[in-house]
Amino acid sequence: MEFTRKEAKQWAGRKVRDFYMCPLTPVSPDRTFDEQGIRDNIEAYIAMGLNGLVVGGFISECWNVKLSDWFRFHEVVAEANRGRMDLWTIILDPSVHQALEKMAFVEKLGYSGGEVMNPAVQLRTDDEIYAYFKYMTDHSNLAICLYRTPVSGKVLGFDLMARLADIDTMVAVKQGNLSRAETLKLRRILRPDFIVSDPSEYFYLDDLRHGGQVIWGEVSYILYGKKRHLMREYMDLAKAGKWEEAYVKWAALSDVRNLYEDVFLWEIVRTATYAGALGSLKAWYGAIGLKAGGMLPPVPEWPRDKVESLTAKLKELGVA
Repeated sequence: MEFTRKEAKQWAGRKVRDFYMCPLTPVSPDRTFDEQGIRDNIEAYIAMGLNGLVVGGFISECWNVKLSDWFRFHEVVAEANRGRMDLWTIILDPSVHQALEKMAFVEKLGYSGGEVMNPAVQLRTDDEIYAYFKYMTDHSNLAICLYRTPVSGKVLGFDLMARLADIDTMVAVKQGNLSRAETLKLRRILRPDFIVSDPSEYFYLDDLRHGGQVIWGEVSYILYGKKRHLMREYMDLAKAGKWEEAYVKWAALSDVRNLYEDVFLWEIVRTATYAGALGSLKAWYGAIGLKAGGMLPPVPEWPRDKVESLTAKLKELGVA
């Protein structure tokens, strides 16, 4: 580990910045993870200049695999990465003991931390959820980013967030409740060395003005394809204090951003699940030259006519 437990927040303040993306996982025709495709994509992510990968969760389809495949997936990612990007896993398990087994495994592979969702079954009171995370952090050295989301069945409240943020190895939260007001409130009420990330690229320029430092656990920078340079350009201009110039670059992504929101983000809102929305991203990945493949059963494939329509639209927008 690059930090001690007491140094975790300071380490994250220096390290966890810019683009920490949550990539899709390519699937082979036999409906298993495509290991060579994973390796090829990681080379592409490094060429894009990603700072870190956040893997193993909903978008990675790792909720839908055997435990042995979950472990192998994380091995392949670490082997392909070879220390070039910061690596984080995603933990969705209601059992803290299963979660810790996974966390111990990836720590040995060189992962820095885990994005962790509070239990989706059982453990509903604030005290029960706090006990879950306290036990976890007492028994793991990984840095932890909370995943604050309605998908868990309970969105972590403000008082509980304040208690959790005081734990030494709790360094961040992915504020996935789709409420900008709550993102800004959390930044205001939580300790200043605790990172609050809004996983919506729409707000990233505004985030850079109001205390944000990373766009965490989403996939826009990858998906924007031939136009992703605009995202880096507006980030760099914002850091230089050139806000008007940054806004021009941000606005130039509007058509692509709207398409991403329509085919993916609003589908998640409509269905309260990632499963039905992933087919669109698999089609998007293929259109921009990344390895994608199909969906793991029992999730259905996206219809061919929709794949062709999306591909044509991405070409029209200059993304593919």
